[in-house]
Amino acid sequence: MAFLYGVREKLLENVKESMQPGNETGSTKMVDQATLDKLEAGFAKFQATESKSLLKKYLTKEIFDALKVKKTSFGSSLLDVVQSGFENPDSGVGIYAPDAEAYIVFADLFDPIIEDYHKGFKKTDKHPPKNWGDVDSFANLDPNGEFVISTRVRCGRSLQGYPFNPCLTEAQYKEMEEKVSSTLSGLEGELKGQFYPLTGMTKEVQQKLIDDHFLFKEGDRFLQAANACRFWPTGRGIYHNDNKTFLV
Repeated sequence: MAFLYGVREKLLENVKESMQPGNETGSTKMVDQATLDKLEAGFAKFQATESKSLLKKYLTKEIFDALKVKKTSFGSSLLDVVQSGFENPDSGVGIYAPDAEAYIVFADLFDPIIEDYHKGFKKTDKHPPKNWGDVDSFANLDPNGEFVISTRVRCGRSLQGYPFNPCLTEAQYKEMEEKVSSTLSGLEGELKGQFYPLTGMTKEVQQKLIDDHFLFKEGDRFLQAANACRFWPTGRGIYHNDNKTFLV
């Protein structure tokens, strides 16, 4: 979320452009009546719960009415943002961003939740500039192997020009898989390896990768309610180098 605030100005420019007269994308295009009906029914039911989520705390009737008709240029609505929280009132947060523009279009909901969750990270704050120092002078912290058993560096990225999981189509999943797998296949040296699509993978191989903590397992009800698991396992896969020390 902090990274997205770092590019907030660019996102805001894109959203403002989509709201220009004659442009039928973005929040100028109203959501359909069926979506509005689902939102109204979901909000009424959610308000009657004893949920302690940040969604319940910040989605007031005033905010709900202001945001319920808006859409991003990807077609994402408030329903895509809050659906998981509505269906799972025991969620701690309760919202998911269906695409990058959602942070701007639905900022009246995202901003206070992010600030609360991150203990004071305001919408005007930015991720600090990266500084890795002199990586060539970084010494081996445990040359004799007496203390460090294992280490892991993990990061997540999204692809520009695509929405996030909740709004990806099956065709987009396949397109992204092709782009990522073809790019990874060009790696050489210690990063050289192989891409394994989940489609067609045996249950035994899949379970082994899960047990080794290399592969995410299906079944997160919060993500499923947010439509983040649609078309499973289409477009999903894993790449690892020969030594299994580099994984995507």
